[in-house]
Amino acid sequence: MTDNAVPGGPLSGVLVADFSRVLAGPYATMLLADMGAQVVKVEGPKGDDTRSWTPPVRGDVSTYYLGINRGKRSIALDLRDEADARVARELARRADVLIENFKPGGLAKYGLDFETVRAGNSGVVYASISGFGSGAGRHVPGYDLMVQAMSGLMSLTGEPDGPPYRAGISVFDVMAGNHAVIGILAALRHRDATGRGQHVEVNLLSSALTGLVNHSSAYVSGGVVPYRMGNAHPSVFPYEPLPTADNDIIVAAANDGQFRKLCEVLGIPEIADDPRFARNAGRTARRDELRPILVEQLTKRGAVEWFELLVEAGVPSGPINTIDGGFAMAERFGLDPIVEVGEGERAIPTTRHPIRFSETPVGYALPPPELDEHGAELRAWLTAPREDDDG
Repeated sequence: MTDNAVPGGPLSGVLVADFSRVLAGPYATMLLADMGAQVVKVEGPKGDDTRSWTPPVRGDVSTYYLGINRGKRSIALDLRDEADARVARELARRADVLIENFKPGGLAKYGLDFETVRAGNSGVVYASISGFGSGAGRHVPGYDLMVQAMSGLMSLTGEPDGPPYRAGISVFDVMAGNHAVIGILAALRHRDATGRGQHVEVNLLSSALTGLVNHSSAYVSGGVVPYRMGNAHPSVFPYEPLPTADNDIIVAAANDGQFRKLCEVLGIPEIADDPRFARNAGRTARRDELRPILVEQLTKRGAVEWFELLVEAGVPSGPINTIDGGFAMAERFGLDPIVEVGEGERAIPTTRHPIRFSETPVGYALPPPELDEHGAELRAWLTAPREDDDG
């Protein structure tokens, strides 16, 4: 197989068999591909579900699919067909990493479960992503919205007297994808040291509970069940949107020094010395007293003007943007958030990989593949005798 991995990428030479679909798994394998791994995306005859998740589209292709599948080769295999299943098993035998998000145990009937794959590939790092683990929750379908509800996140999102809300993105799918990457990289390091692969298991509910961080700790360590507070923070004030002369602005003065700077910029330095507000505990307990004092000053200027003044003074703050404004802000800060993947007519703009490496940069050689785009090449490679493998 021709090696189009990122030259010198930190994962150059690592072959990933991607039996995942939708979001968590494909997001993980895209990150691995960016870092130089060769990723073979195994799809059913109808393709990944996200190919049909429209609108929006670019041309006639789902932007959802485009956003999480760059850097991969696609082969369409019907695992119910024995010839295709043999090709899939050979891919698993050659892979350094196999990642899947079938229901736990769902690949066993095809000879693609961990124990069977390991029998022919002792060094394989086999990563499974599920909704609720491989135990008592193994038969429960795992969708991000379900986990947002069941984990408690939705009870924390929204106005205090309003209904619970989901987050604007599939936050736990993304989090579980990141956790899968962390587990895979740790397991590869162990394999390099010992020669032994292992089974890495990630589930959305566990990712959610660790991702709820301070709220989880409030319950586990403090016996407190938190509830939604709108945009307010339960332990810090000010740490929320506040109105200005035009639009709201985020103010996140999370310590005493930042609060003092905020008061100086607002022209009320005496408030920082007021014993009611001098410490965070007092500010949080008396937020209803302090908020009107801050708002009175903030409504004298617009949000953008305050942002410039506050950031210059070292006070964390920011305007509330739409997505285009977020990318514009990243451009302003020199983060170059948009890159092109692929070449010529196949080139498309995509979001930059979030990690930068000083010695082994990521790359964007392959655009998101069409269904079975590399099927013929991959079948030829996987059906050739092992000694002929040049990949």
